[in-house]
Order: sequence, then C-alpha cells, then structure tokens
Amino acid sequence: MPKQDFSHVRSWVFDLDNTLYPPQVRLFDQIEQRMTQFVMEALHVDRSEANRLRHHYWREYGTTLAGLMREHGIDPDPYLVEVHDISFDALTPDEELRTRIAALPGRRIVYTNGSGPYAERVIARRGLSGVFDAVYGFEHVGYRPKPERAAFDAVLARDGIAPRDAAMFEDDPRNLAAPHAMGMRTVHVAPERQALDHIHHHTDDLSGFLARLV
Repeated sequence: MPKQDFSHVRSWVFDLDNTLYPPQVRLFDQIEQRMTQFVMEALHVDRSEANRLRHHYWREYGTTLAGLMREHGIDPDPYLVEVHDISFDALTPDEELRTRIAALPGRRIVYTNGSGPYAERVIARRGLSGVFDAVYGFEHVGYRPKPERAAFDAVLARDGIAPRDAAMFEDDPRNLAAPHAMGMRTVHVAPERQALDHIHHHTDDLSGFLARLV
C-alpha cells in the first residue's frame, strides 16, 4: 500500500494529457496531426519530413515546439493556439476522479507542456473544474519544456511548492526524472510499468491509486 509513501505530501502536481484522461481516448492524435500540418507550413516541407522533424524535436528537446523555437525561431503563441484547436467530444466527465483529487490534502495543480487555455478546456470536459488550485502551461514557465529541470523549477517556484513535500503524476517516464532528482514523489500513470530508478510508483488506474492515499 502506497499511503505511507505520501503521508508527507502537501502539493499534488498532475500532468494533463494521457494522465487526467485515459490514453485510449487518443485525444493527442488530433494534436499530433495539427503539429505536423504546422511544421509543413512553417518550414515548407512535405508531410513525411514534417513527421520526422516532429518526432526528432520531441526526442531532442522535450516538445516539438521547443525544437521549432530553438532551431527555427518559431513564435510559440500562434503554434499553441493552432495545434490545440481540436475537438474535445471524446472526453467525458469522471466524477470518481473528481472526488479522489478533491480529497487530497493540500494544494493541487496541473502542469502541462500544452497551453493553459487548452488545459482548462480538457479539465472542464472531464468535469474537474474547480478541483485544482492552479493550472500551468508551457507559456507560464518561460516556454521551457518538460523534461528540463528548469521547467519544473520554474513552475514550483511560481506556485510556492517545496519539492520534498510534493508528488508528480505523469504519463511520460522521462518527465519524472527531474522531479525525482528534486526530491518529489513520482508516479507513472500509464498502461505499462517501466522499471526505472526515478519512478517510485506506477498505476494504470489514477482514481484507484488516489483512493488508497487518503
């Protein structure tokens, strides 16, 4: 039982995509398509090259946008608006998840590599509005992406969170390395477990996992 491992936690940091909704929804597929289209138009390349660059920048820099900014000087704000202009019809409210998050003691925030407005729309569609104390997107941390340590430093400083009193819930295992190094409790939320030193816990059922903590 993980409850004792979280007895000290007073700040709960949640990733958004594929964390606060199940990956089976495949919402991010729409975003990836719009990313590819943006790269095609911005860099004047065909779809195959745009897809290659999208993956390359994601691996190299943490996000496609970070790579576009670093290598091509792309303005991030139009990109964030364009790629997040998607349908949210696949998302449904999750009352159990709302109850479990609301029961967590202390401060509860969302931190995503997506934009803040996009995150707010996802949260609303999941029936989670009013549960979180703050929502932070890519634009709130100086356009620095996870998994950079500086990005986590920025969001925790902005929110006044002490890392050793905090837990991070995230679907991308590489985005848990910096929180682990900072002293946060780390939880990998994904269908498959990965045995990595910087992951303390794994769950494929976020609501069920949270139910065991309070």
